[in-house]
Amino acid sequence: MRRGATLGIGLSVLAYAVFSVHDADIKWLVTDLPIWEVVFARSIIIFFATLVVGRRALAVRAATTPLRRALVGRSTLLLTAWLLFYVAARSLPLAQLLTLYFAAPILTTLLAAPLLGEQVTPARWISVGVGFVGVVVACDPFGLEFSLPVLMVLTAAALWGYGVVLMRRIARRESSLLQMLFQNGFFMVVTGVGSALTWHPPGQFELLLMLGSGVLGGLGQFCMFEAARFAPASVMATMEYSSLVWAFVLGYAIWGDIPDLAVWAGAALILAAGALLLVSERRAERGGDG
Repeated sequence: MRRGATLGIGLSVLAYAVFSVHDADIKWLVTDLPIWEVVFARSIIIFFATLVVGRRALAVRAATTPLRRALVGRSTLLLTAWLLFYVAARSLPLAQLLTLYFAAPILTTLLAAPLLGEQVTPARWISVGVGFVGVVVACDPFGLEFSLPVLMVLTAAALWGYGVVLMRRIARRESSLLQMLFQNGFFMVVTGVGSALTWHPPGQFELLLMLGSGVLGGLGQFCMFEAARFAPASVMATMEYSSLVWAFVLGYAIWGDIPDLAVWAGAALILAAGALLLVSERRAERGGDG
């Protein structure tokens, strides 16, 4: 159903913008703290904030939902993807890492029809294709050789692409708060074990950054889960490319990284893909199609 797709697009763009700032926060933290500890702190903040907002009704629903297995399964997929991505990031240049990981939206689009029954329109296929070309142009990943880190990133992309499909499926039946509760509860337990083995006392500034990662991560997750209630998975797939534009903007603002001409050209293609999709979906909504 197309109604609300433009709202879903807006929420997706907002989610990826917030996640980009969140990722910059995480990048700053992991220079001095173990990644397990950083994610544990973020997860515990979001978990208890979600309980405060949802109160007793949310806790009861979490205990009785028939989708517990699906919620835990999706959390497992995301945590595995996250671990594979960050381990591979130690060995691959950023350009190659991002380009490989952005195969995920293509997989999401491919799976949307058989698993969700979505009608993937030509405009959506064109948008996701143009977006991926923009990523390749911006990142300039030439010289890539197949290796274990490359396989790890591709596996992470496949898991994330399937995770978006599962998110869309779960969002049809459960609230965003419930999804946040399960995901962060799962992350909290697993990363808590790793944190206990590698704990490093954070300083005052690091504590502030941890709090920021929790606030930003919670806001980004809520926007993402809400977007899945309105926008088809194939639409959300294209919007994921917008995070690369934000990454370049933040890289310049925080670390002084100056994008070259290829980056600007790639960013233009990514923005064009998003604009094409937005115009197409708004026309479909006005026409009452779907």
